[in-house]
Amino acid sequence: MSNCILSYLELVSILDNGIMTRSDYDLINSASIDIRLGEMIQVERSFITLTNDETGERRQVPTLNRVSLKDKDHMSYMEYSLLRDGPFVLGPGEFILAQSYEMFNLPNTISAEYKLKSSMARLGLEHLNAGWCDAGWHGSVLTLELKNMTRSHEIVLHYMDKIGQMVFFQHSEVPADKSYAVRGRYNNDKTVSGVKLDPRRSIILGDEEQDREQDLFDADHPAVTVEFIPAVGKNILVFNEGEDSENS
Repeated sequence: MSNCILSYLELVSILDNGIMTRSDYDLINSASIDIRLGEMIQVERSFITLTNDETGERRQVPTLNRVSLKDKDHMSYMEYSLLRDGPFVLGPGEFILAQSYEMFNLPNTISAEYKLKSSMARLGLEHLNAGWCDAGWHGSVLTLELKNMTRSHEIVLHYMDKIGQMVFFQHSEVPADKSYAVRGRYNNDKTVSGVKLDPRRSIILGDEEQDREQDLFDADHPAVTVEFIPAVGKNILVFNEGEDSENS
């Protein structure tokens, strides 16, 4: 079978066959399908909390967090809901993880790639070059890595904004044991997902620490109610313990 990019009539079958769900036929273009911004955003946390033991006063201190590519460390984020908290204002140079509203179920004969729309790029919105979706990826929304590249403009993001487009590629069938369906780590992600955590390298936070982080985040987002990122069933903060761990 020759490899090819799917065009309009073939893209209709993508929706007909449930390869892409929660979409609409009006979103189909000549050789791509528009996708929309889903509910949840993870906002990069760029500070730590210091508390004066004598006065109890808390203050926000900028900090640099270190993550390891080798160990696949999880970045430090706060969670934001576009439905609960309203539109999100992405400041100059700010980086977030977001999600598509649509969900995907790629068979072993189809791969896909996310592309930012040109009108968004002209506003200074950038998507990091990580939009490839391997054959077999299934049961998941697409996590988006977005950054405001401007120096002096804020970009307002609304729930269900058109946030990009998916291009689909048909190819010969991938062997079942080589498919992303059995080898991938990001199947069945129902919401935005950071790097998959190794539970052995996490510490559980108590209520007091959660309250401190929430207070500081609320200071920057007065209308926001913050919840910590759920991971391995609990609210956690990940840190680098300075020891080697196995690649996952």
